[in-house]
Amino acid sequence: MLVRLPGSWIPALGRGKKSTPRLFVLSLWLCCVCFFSIQTTPAQTTPGPTADAPTADAPTPRILEIHIDGVIHPISAEFIFAGMDHAAAQDATLILIQMKTPGGLDTSMRRIIERIINNPIPVAVYVAPSGSRAASAGFFILLSADVAAMAPGTNTGAAHPVMMGRQMDEIMNEKVVNDAAAYLRSITANRGRNPELAETGVTESKSFTEQEALEGKLVDLVAANRAELLETLDGMTITRFDGTELTLELTGAMIEIYQPSFRQTVLSRIVDPNIAFLLLILGILGLYVEFSNPGLIFPGVAGGIALILALFALSLLPVNWAGAALILLAIVFFVLEAQFATSGILAAGGVLSMILGALMLINTRLPGGTVSLTTALSVAIPFALITIFLLRLVMRSRSFKLASGAGGMIGELGTVEADLAPRGMILVHGELWEAYASAGKVPKGNLVRVRRMGGLKLEVEQTSDSHQHPMQESQPGTNKGD
Repeated sequence: MLVRLPGSWIPALGRGKKSTPRLFVLSLWLCCVCFFSIQTTPAQTTPGPTADAPTADAPTPRILEIHIDGVIHPISAEFIFAGMDHAAAQDATLILIQMKTPGGLDTSMRRIIERIINNPIPVAVYVAPSGSRAASAGFFILLSADVAAMAPGTNTGAAHPVMMGRQMDEIMNEKVVNDAAAYLRSITANRGRNPELAETGVTESKSFTEQEALEGKLVDLVAANRAELLETLDGMTITRFDGTELTLELTGAMIEIYQPSFRQTVLSRIVDPNIAFLLLILGILGLYVEFSNPGLIFPGVAGGIALILALFALSLLPVNWAGAALILLAIVFFVLEAQFATSGILAAGGVLSMILGALMLINTRLPGGTVSLTTALSVAIPFALITIFLLRLVMRSRSFKLASGAGGMIGELGTVEADLAPRGMILVHGELWEAYASAGKVPKGNLVRVRRMGGLKLEVEQTSDSHQHPMQESQPGTNKGD
């Protein structure tokens, strides 16, 4: 389906200064790993399928091949533009776009079509391999090309527009459909194709097999593979969008397969809804770990990068805010589960809320355009376990008795070194402290317990067994006088 947007879319590793450079380098390295081990392959140049060699005076024809596999979005449009610029720099004879897509964004589609129509080098769009489709936005791009071709077992059409991120009322739906239909009629009429039949792909969401498209004069030819396609195009005279005629000379052509840059590959991966959701959860988890344990550095760095990348991807995708609210609610449930004993009810509710939120997060009908159930389950359950575990560690650490300062002295046992009458000296932790008894006189040698600390003075009280030494409390059968 053709998609429109309602507006413009667009464990501690170490502490201290000495560990910071190493953590920074490790962070950068792991960020590269997070790009899923992407490799940038240089453009491949292969000889064309034709056997006849060109004459010595004639230059060797060059064909630039661009592969589009997936949703049409700004990154795929940028990739096509870069390929066309490269073809112009190489003085290519033909640009061949091999396409397989379920559709995409209307804005990106129109930019691609505008570039194809005005490109000085003729463009052939080939729906392949067999079993592929060029639906929705792909249907428009196919019909806008100088040469439209399909492989056996492929289909095209189903180009009824929908509004991403919200429902359209009847009037708005009619306006959008009429606009898309008029746009397609204009393109096909200037290309010498069948505008009436093409319009039904928009108004009736009709889809066409390769034979139906060929018989209906929507495409120019059907070819089983690239070799057959180029052999058919060799010597063919085509009419450009401006009406000029051009004869394709492809004998002995060199074929260069254009590869996406590292940046384009990375960004294409990031805008995948599953990757965007995963980055969002990892970003939240990393920032939480950093805020809970200040000084770890790496979780904060990695979490911040992941969260920014997730926000970038979500800015290009139609976000359903109800799904986002369910994900936030799940995090709240996990926090409450760690603080209160609910027998796992809040944890189960959090897992369910995160799964539903993930499935609802991306609002689109495009196949493969939403977060899959497998991804939602594989992220929600581990996230719940990790969050609850970390939160319980934090809550438990807050209940530990302080080991230093005033809090560390309260409740400690000491031995009277000078009679408390009521003031005197006691020995606590091997240190002499000035103390005063809260009630009565305490003779030397008795045990006292610290009740309060004020400055460097301790308020104490006599214990029930005042003759027992602090180190002997664990030996109830032993008396000091034995």
